[in-house]
Amino acid sequence: MTGTGLPLAGVRVVEMTHMVMGPTCGMILAQLGAEVIKVEPPAGDKTRSLGGMGTSFFPLFNRGKRSVVLDFARAEDRETMHLLLASADVFLENFRDGQLEKQGLGPEELRRKYPHLIVAGHKGFLSGPYEHRPALDEVVQMMSGLAAMTGTREKPQRVGSSANDIMGGMFGAIAILAALYQKRGGGTAGADIRIGLFENCLFLVAQHMVEFEMTGNRPRSMPEREHAWPIYDIFETADGERIFIGVVTEGHWQSFCREFGLQEFLDDPALRTTTDRIMARSRIIPRAVEVIKGWNAAELSAKLDGLNICFSPINRPEDLFSDPHVLRPGGLVNNINADGEAFIGQLLQHLIEPLAFGAQKICSRDSHVVKKNLTRVESVHPDFLKGTPDTIPGDLLRFDNHQRDAL
Repeated sequence: MTGTGLPLAGVRVVEMTHMVMGPTCGMILAQLGAEVIKVEPPAGDKTRSLGGMGTSFFPLFNRGKRSVVLDFARAEDRETMHLLLASADVFLENFRDGQLEKQGLGPEELRRKYPHLIVAGHKGFLSGPYEHRPALDEVVQMMSGLAAMTGTREKPQRVGSSANDIMGGMFGAIAILAALYQKRGGGTAGADIRIGLFENCLFLVAQHMVEFEMTGNRPRSMPEREHAWPIYDIFETADGERIFIGVVTEGHWQSFCREFGLQEFLDDPALRTTTDRIMARSRIIPRAVEVIKGWNAAELSAKLDGLNICFSPINRPEDLFSDPHVLRPGGLVNNINADGEAFIGQLLQHLIEPLAFGAQKICSRDSHVVKKNLTRVESVHPDFLKGTPDTIPGDLLRFDNHQRDAL
């Protein structure tokens, strides 16, 4: 990506989502330069007040957005919502089917009134027998078999993150980018996009489904699996630390055995191939455990790093605040939550280079500014659709620099 402007500069997104999946989609679009206006009810998004593992949901997944409070029981707020939609390029929602129809915002009504609008609905399931069901990350992990593959069938275990919700938001952003790209050819038609939380998880377990289809063998869960490499294990070091080491190539094997005093394995004709070594793990791993136990973690890490062998300490999330790579210049940035408090977070620039971002404000309550600037009803300037975003006028229902600074 080249140039000083962000790729979605000039695109307006109206977001009516909550929890993680939909807000993740809006966050990604905001970090790519879109103007994202989050519509909240009078009581505010429920995740604003979540505690425990939900404490981070609102500040983390609503960075870079503006917020407007609308009460759909009031005619003037319903009108404001329609003004927003008329001026928008994208509408994000994650309500159960039928809920938005009650507010006059169902898909057929939106298509009739705003044929240009890209509508992305983040749902529990795609169209089919389960389309009426709500879903949660944990629900789809159990349904898809991911929990049984992470733990066991007898003791299923969910992944230790809102992985499917986040992934669903990413798929939503991908689909929206594709719809916007189609418009760059001069098209004006909108799009109806549906993202399914369950189908995200199906994608994650597809490798196991295809394995079963191709071999007829039931895939083993992670704790029970057959290893595909001779050394792919967690070891304990002399100073009581634990480290994962993966020896996965012929070069790795040669280097590991040579540098760690395991010449007997290199000289053994029964260990010529990777398959031979996998079958001999019962005698290889005890020797590796014995050797690794003689090293402290820091020296071992330096040695493995020098040999270009994959390794990792066994970290917890809080340990990353002292990781030198995470703490490199630009690795983390300051963010400001809705209460004006600062916290440190990661941005897209750490996943995709060379995008450039600064500190981002967290979805503050901007109702008065948003409503004040709803003076004209236009969508994205046509020059953007022709691929020249630098020519977008700044007054098309956007905020000028003075108004931005005032926030």
